[in-house]
Amino acid sequence: MRILYLSQYFPPEVGATQGRAWEMARGLAAAGHEVTVICEIPNHPQGVVPPAYRGRLWSRSTEDGIEVVRVWTATSPRKTFSRRMAFYTSFMVHAALAGLLVRGRFDVVFATSPPLFVGGAALALSHLRRLPMVFEVRDLWPESAVELGELTNPAAIRWATRLEEACYRRALRIVVVTRGIRERLEARGIPPEKLSLIPNGANVELFRFRPGGREELRGRLGVDGCFVAIYAGIHGVAQGLETVLEAAEHLRARPDIRVLFVGDGPEKVALQAGAVARSLSNLTFLPAQPREAIPDILSAADAALVVLRDAELFRGALPSKLFDAWACERPVVLAVDGEARELLDEAEGGVFVPPEDPGRLASAIERLAGDPAGCAAMGRRGRELTVARFSRAAQARSLEEVLRECR
Repeated sequence: MRILYLSQYFPPEVGATQGRAWEMARGLAAAGHEVTVICEIPNHPQGVVPPAYRGRLWSRSTEDGIEVVRVWTATSPRKTFSRRMAFYTSFMVHAALAGLLVRGRFDVVFATSPPLFVGGAALALSHLRRLPMVFEVRDLWPESAVELGELTNPAAIRWATRLEEACYRRALRIVVVTRGIRERLEARGIPPEKLSLIPNGANVELFRFRPGGREELRGRLGVDGCFVAIYAGIHGVAQGLETVLEAAEHLRARPDIRVLFVGDGPEKVALQAGAVARSLSNLTFLPAQPREAIPDILSAADAALVVLRDAELFRGALPSKLFDAWACERPVVLAVDGEARELLDEAEGGVFVPPEDPGRLASAIERLAGDPAGCAAMGRRGRELTVARFSRAAQARSLEEVLRECR
C-alpha cells in the first residue's frame, strides 16, 4: 500500500503523540508499505523552531524508510487562544497543500488527532484525491478542551464540533486508543463496527531497564542513595502537575527522596517558579530529551509518576507513559482513575492515588521508597504485561490490518 499519514507532531519533537506516530509509521514501512508522513516543522511544545529548520516553508527527507514532509506552521512561544488557532489552522492548510503536491497515487489517507485540525486536512485530501480516510482519535476534541477550560468561545466550539463530526462521517474506520473513547463515540451514534481499538503501548525493544545508564545519570544528577520519583512528559494543563509540586513540598523533610521533572510544555515556567517560591531543593527540572534517551532516564528513577487532572473525561485515558515506565521495569504511582487504574490493578504494577491529592501522592512515594523489593516486583510485572499485550510492533500490525480493509 501507499499510505499518506498525517500527524502534526512527529520526531525529532518529543512526546507521546510523536512516539506513537513514529512507531506506527516505521512499523508500516518495515512491513513493506510506502509511507509518506506530513507533519509540522519541529517546534512543539516550546513554540520555537530549531536553527536547522528556520526560514523554510517545507522540508523533505527519508527517515528509516519513511518519507517525511515537514511544513511551516504559525508557531509562537506565547500560547494565547488566537495564536493556538493560527498554529492549528496553518498546519491544516499547509498539510492539505503538501498532500496535493506529493506525486503518485495513494491507497489511503490516515490522520491522527488531536489536534483536530489534522482531520480537516485529511478531509480535504480524501475528497480531492478520492482517497479512503481512516481517522485516529487519541483524545476527544473539542470535548476535552472544553472540560479543561482551554476552549470557551461558543462559536469556536460549534465550529470544532462540526469539523469533528465531519471527520467521523467521512472516515471508513475510526481508530480509538481506549475503551472509554470507544464507548463515548458509540453513545453518540457511531456504529460499533466502524470503531477499531488500538491502545497506547511501548517500543519494548527500545524501552527496557538499562543499569549502565542508571548509574551514570544518577551520579551526574547527584541522587546516588536517593529514591527518585520521575515525571517525564508534557508539562501541560491536563496533567495538573501542581499536585506533584505540592507532593514534593510534603516530602521536604525526606532528603533521601527526590522528585525529577523531565520535559517541556506551557506550564513549565509556572512550575519552576512555584518550586523556587517554595524553596524545594528536593525537586529537579530537566529539559525535554530525545526519545532514545528516555529509557536511561526512566532507568535512573525508582518509580514513575503518571498523573492527570481530576476530570471525568480522563476516566477513559490510558497514557502511553504508563507503558514506557513499565517497559523499563519501573513501578508506577498512578493518579488517573478509571481505565488506567483497572489496568494497574490487573498488572499489579504500582500504586493508585486519587488525582489531585498531593498528600496521598507523597504518602505513596514514601511507601515505595521503603519497599525496594516490592518496587522491583511491580516493575517486572508491568514489563511482562506490556510485552505481552501493548508492544508498538503488535499495534502497527493491527493498524496495517485496518488500513488494508479500508483501501
